[in-house]
Amino acid sequence: MPSPAPHGRRVTAAMVAERAGTSIATVSLVVNGKDRGRVSQPIADRVRDAVDALGYVVDHAASSLARGTGDLVVLIAPDLSNPFFAEVIRGVRDTLGDRYQLVLSVTERGAQPTAADLRRFERLRPAGILVDAPAAGEPMTASVPVVLLDAPDAAEGTTAVDYDLAPGIDALVAHLRDRGHEHVAYLDGTARVATFGIRHRMFDEACAAAGITVSEVSARADLTVDAATLATEHVVEAWHEDGVTAVVAAADTLAYGVLRVASAMGLRVPEDLAVAGFDDLPSSSVTAPALTSVALPGAELGRTAALRLLATVDGTAVEPVDLPARLVPRASTGA
Repeated sequence: MPSPAPHGRRVTAAMVAERAGTSIATVSLVVNGKDRGRVSQPIADRVRDAVDALGYVVDHAASSLARGTGDLVVLIAPDLSNPFFAEVIRGVRDTLGDRYQLVLSVTERGAQPTAADLRRFERLRPAGILVDAPAAGEPMTASVPVVLLDAPDAAEGTTAVDYDLAPGIDALVAHLRDRGHEHVAYLDGTARVATFGIRHRMFDEACAAAGITVSEVSARADLTVDAATLATEHVVEAWHEDGVTAVVAAADTLAYGVLRVASAMGLRVPEDLAVAGFDDLPSSSVTAPALTSVALPGAELGRTAALRLLATVDGTAVEPVDLPARLVPRASTGA
C-alpha cells in the first residue's frame, strides 16, 4: 500500500485514488457527497479511509474554476449567534440536503450584509448565495444566483423571500385593544434593515386605526438583551408618566430586556405592564412570564429561500410567496 504523502506536500485526488485503488472520478464523487447510488459502499469506504489517512482536503476554488460553478451555497447573515438565524440556517440546511455544502458567513461586527460582502463570496463561484436581512437600499446582485431573505425593500427583479407582516401585526393590535390597552410604547431595533422600519410603521398604522395611542417617547437598542435592558431603563419612567400600559418590541430579544427591567422594578407583567415582541423564538415560550410574540418562522424562511435558490440554479419556475406572520398570545399580555 502506498505510504502517506511526505510532510508539506499537497495531497491530490490522484494520490487518494492510488491509495484507494480506484479512479480520480470516483474520488471526486465520494468527497463531494455525490456517490449515493453511483459508487458501491465498499469502494466509497476505501476512498474515505484514504482521505483520512492522507489528510486530503477538497480545493473548492479550483473545482469551481474547472466547472464554472461550485458545489457550495453561501449564507451571509448579520449575526449567526442570534437564535432566529439558527432557525433560518436549519431550514436552509435541511432543504439543501447533501446536494450542496452550506458555508456560513457572519458580517463584520454584526453589520447588515452589503453588496461588498456579496462580491467577496462571488469570487469563489459558488452555486448560489443567500443573503439574510441585507442592508436597506443595497443593490444585491451577482453573476451567480442570489436569493434575499427578509428584504422587503429589495429592488424589482431581485429574488427575495419575505414575510407578510399584516396578519400578525393586526392580530397583535386587536389583542392589545381587547385587553384594554389605550396607550402603548414601541422599543425599536437599531439595525439598518428594512424590516424593522416596516414593522414599526405598520404597528403605528394599526394602532391608529384601532384608536390606540403610541407613545412619542422613543427607544432603540441593538439586538441583545443587555442593550435592550439599558434602553428600557432610560425610558421606563417616561413611559409610565405617559400612561403606557403595554410595550411592543421589534424583536423577542429586545422584549426580554423589557421583561428584565420590569422584574427588577417590581412591575407585574402583564398587570402593570404588558410586553410583546416579534419572531417567536423558542425561548419565548419559557420566559417568566411566557412572551406574546408575532411569529416569524425562521426555519420556514430558510427552507423557502433554499427552494427558490435551487429552482433558480435548475432553471425551473417557483411561484413567489410571502410567509404569513401570526400572533402567538401568551401570559405576558394576559392571554
